[in-house]
Amino acid sequence: MDADSALPSEPLHQGPFSGQTQFAELVRQALACAAREGWREIIFSDPGFDDWPLGERAVSESLNAWAGSGRRFTMLAKNYRELTIRHARFVNWRRTWAHIIECRAVSSADELEFPSAIWSPNWVMHRLDIERSRGVCGPEPERRVLLREQLGEWLKKSSAAFPATTLGL
Repeated sequence: MDADSALPSEPLHQGPFSGQTQFAELVRQALACAAREGWREIIFSDPGFDDWPLGERAVSESLNAWAGSGRRFTMLAKNYRELTIRHARFVNWRRTWAHIIECRAVSSADELEFPSAIWSPNWVMHRLDIERSRGVCGPEPERRVLLREQLGEWLKKSSAAFPATTLGL
């Protein structure tokens, strides 16, 4: 990471957000903050992560800086088809850090009901309208607990998906 990332940064956004540009910037900022602050756990949830900036170099650098012993990253999706096509850097990162990342899927889910969110013990972002990239984010305990419970229900319905490697005979 560059020298600027070592400087103190502004706290993560709190309150409503709107639009794809702001959404993508929040994803970038959340991962940079996770690396800086050493968040122990992160959950990403989205029907397919099509419009997330996961293939960007800055995101990959933040994930590398964040990853380490005692960390846990969970991904929940309807499917990972587009992610594997659009986000090669992320796929490589997933392969490297397979021991700390668990990928789950609920393929039978209704895309309109599927949560699009980032959860951490410190801050959450919940995209309530995927089409317009509108949602709300913040560190409030009640917001974090509510989203964690919702994601927990989806995780109960999920099964393992998006393996780090595929073995052929």
